[in-house]
Amino acid sequence: MNANLFRSSIYVAGLCGLYLAAAMFVPALADLYYGNRDWTIFVISGVLVGGLSLAAAMATRGTPPVFNKRFGFFIVNLLWAVFSIIGAFPFYVSPIGLSFAQSLFESISAITTTGSTVITGLDNMPPGILLWRSLLHWLGGIGIVALGLFVLPFLRVGGMSFFKLESSDTNDKPFAKLASFTRAFMAVYVGITIACTVAFDLAGMSHFDALNHAMATVATGGFSTHDASFGYFNSLPLMWIATIFMTLCSLPFSILILFAVRRRLDSLRDPQVAFFLGYLTVFSLMAGLYNHLRNGVEIPVAMAHAFFNISSLLSTTGYASEDYTLWGPFAITLAFIVTFIGGCSGSTAGGIKAYRFVVIFNVIRAGIKKLIYPNAIYPVRYGNATVDPEVLRGIFMFVSLYILLWAFGSLCMSLLGYDFLTSISASITCLSNVGPGLGSIIGPVGNFSTLSEPALYLLSLLMLLGRLEVLTVLVLMSPLFWRR
Repeated sequence: MNANLFRSSIYVAGLCGLYLAAAMFVPALADLYYGNRDWTIFVISGVLVGGLSLAAAMATRGTPPVFNKRFGFFIVNLLWAVFSIIGAFPFYVSPIGLSFAQSLFESISAITTTGSTVITGLDNMPPGILLWRSLLHWLGGIGIVALGLFVLPFLRVGGMSFFKLESSDTNDKPFAKLASFTRAFMAVYVGITIACTVAFDLAGMSHFDALNHAMATVATGGFSTHDASFGYFNSLPLMWIATIFMTLCSLPFSILILFAVRRRLDSLRDPQVAFFLGYLTVFSLMAGLYNHLRNGVEIPVAMAHAFFNISSLLSTTGYASEDYTLWGPFAITLAFIVTFIGGCSGSTAGGIKAYRFVVIFNVIRAGIKKLIYPNAIYPVRYGNATVDPEVLRGIFMFVSLYILLWAFGSLCMSLLGYDFLTSISASITCLSNVGPGLGSIIGPVGNFSTLSEPALYLLSLLMLLGRLEVLTVLVLMSPLFWRR
């Protein structure tokens, strides 16, 4: 591999590291405001990380090469690895007592917006640490949308297509009007965060809780400032507000950006949008009715909890309003299945994603027609467009590797001594970036604090693989990638 690519990648990583170092002063100010002495930890961390990042950028400064697939694969993996390590530093040096494995797990969980945590006693945690977790969520959400809309489509391993600011744009000009798109995206992302913060605040949260939960909700991350997660507030209005914003941020951001820039909602015709909203509604109604009929919970309460928890799982946010595994075996099975599915492509949600299921369904439908009329030609369609065979190949590779990685992770967890339910749910919840698993250890009222360090490293890797759409990471393991 060209040495210039290494230098250019380190240069870009150094510049991005400076932004993350600057972000460390935000929780420092929070600690200082609330009179907590831990503000010095973030200041020292910011100075050290900023110094190292600046040194790396200065030592490798120069013009990056023309963006190509090889550079794209390498820089994406490098950036997420560097951000994970930088994000872990304040956790590791703080007095909350996390090991390096736990600190790295917490950082990766935050940046990938997974929401699994190893920290207990959140209600008494320093405000700076709580804000740092939420801020990593929020910044990670920005990176995820950028990854899904720009990098992965170019590498043909992830998102469906480039966002087109003008309906006449083609894939030959994927970065057309990038500056205006970026401004619109940041305006929408910040605007939704502010709206969510205000809504939470007006509905009864404290200012601090509202800000933290808004950042976690918009990024579909799920870190809370309380051990009881969203159940701490015991408020139906807050649950409905969170449900609305989790659902909104599970939709392709291109819809929101197109509306902000052109006041158009043309992208609502995207088949994955109707499909996602459809299965979210059906699963929620099923869970709510089941809880009502089996446990006698009043319909308004049952539906509020059902829509909240199902949207939390489908958006891969990972909040929990209560222990939904106590609703009954059907609810447990439904929650497990939902963990695989996820939201829409081009959003901050994880999972397999709705558009892949739409394409798979159309492949099956075309295949059945072909069995009846062997000589007829039935192209696989997505909306009004014919799906390219290369896209079909990518979807098949992704889903196949997704299932294989889940099986591999489950086997490894069982080898480490964990029970069946913990093993299979821990691997899929991390691979899908959902957050809580199932069972007494990592269920909706548990956390990952008791897992061994080998298990935490394994699950950290699964979180990164899931967030980077699997193939983006695995391609680096091919010897062919490293040949000149």
